[in-house]
Amino acid sequence: MKYQSEFRDPDLAKLQLQAIHSAAAGLNRTITLMEVCGTHTMAIYQHGIRALLPPQIRLISGPGCPVCVTPVGYIDHAVALARRPATMIATFGDMVRVPGSSSSLILEQARGATIKIVYSPLDAIALAEHHRDSEVVFLGVGFETTAPTVAGSILAAAQKNIRNFSVLCSHKTMPGPMAALASDPELKVDGYLCPAHVSAIIGARAYQPLVDAFRVPCVITGFEPLDVLQGVLMLTRQVLSGHPQVEIQYRRVVKDEGNRKAQSLLNQVFQPCDARWRGIGDIPGSGLLLRPEYAWFDAAQRLPVEIEPAIEPRGCLCGEILKGKVMPGDCPLFAKACTPESPVGACMVSSEGTCAAEYKYGI
Repeated sequence: MKYQSEFRDPDLAKLQLQAIHSAAAGLNRTITLMEVCGTHTMAIYQHGIRALLPPQIRLISGPGCPVCVTPVGYIDHAVALARRPATMIATFGDMVRVPGSSSSLILEQARGATIKIVYSPLDAIALAEHHRDSEVVFLGVGFETTAPTVAGSILAAAQKNIRNFSVLCSHKTMPGPMAALASDPELKVDGYLCPAHVSAIIGARAYQPLVDAFRVPCVITGFEPLDVLQGVLMLTRQVLSGHPQVEIQYRRVVKDEGNRKAQSLLNQVFQPCDARWRGIGDIPGSGLLLRPEYAWFDAAQRLPVEIEPAIEPRGCLCGEILKGKVMPGDCPLFAKACTPESPVGACMVSSEGTCAAEYKYGI
């Protein structure tokens, strides 16, 4: 396939690996590189990249899956809204199976709630137009990649004066948790493979404060095997040089300035807020909240419901896995009580989750 097979060329992969092993020979310790993108997670597992790297390079997965980092309390809120009379929940598919404290959306659907799987926030607006007697609530979960589409849908709903559409926001921004993990003395991240889709929106310059504050190298990397290998090589060379910087491996997509139109949409509709990340906790300024002029579309404000106290699933190590401190196999529930057919934690539910990737490709 044109523009894909070129990045899976085995001969080029061998050359990249030779360069990585040669560079790693100059390291006097094991370095830890973290990827913070769910698509990277799946690619790394699918192509067995960890097994190809020299022992001096440790590659771990971070909080790159938006479904996985969504806290239990948000799921409980969505479940409470689903139980409201004449309320329709519109969501991307992964969210319906994420367990809350005592239920999930798929269980509520079995009990009679109206849950609709959509492929775009605009699909939720279409539902609202065709079901004027129902409140349609879209679950706004995602990073800077998804949030502009939600912003656009809110502007479209406002323009059409659709009054039965709202969003339950749990949008998050990536630099915040990357800074939190970079400052963790136990984790000791030596370099980041930065998320490609997110970086296409926010641009490479968004990571410069991270480099300045923590002296941690950052390389924005594509998703194919050669992309990832080249990103690992670039990070290793930065560690060896002692001069951390932001580099773009994925130049065929990502620019220094990012996507200005998408950024404008985000700034028009959202404002930064503190946000809770599963496993990491509250991170100041890492969330997105609807601006006051769009408060009508904020489901949390307009549709008050009673939400049960959040309870984390007993024995689940999803939070520690998201921080890169343990691997899925270290969780006592992994592949036993917790499987894709019967998930206990969000990391096993999402198609971008580390546990789902390990289960699919690693066991």
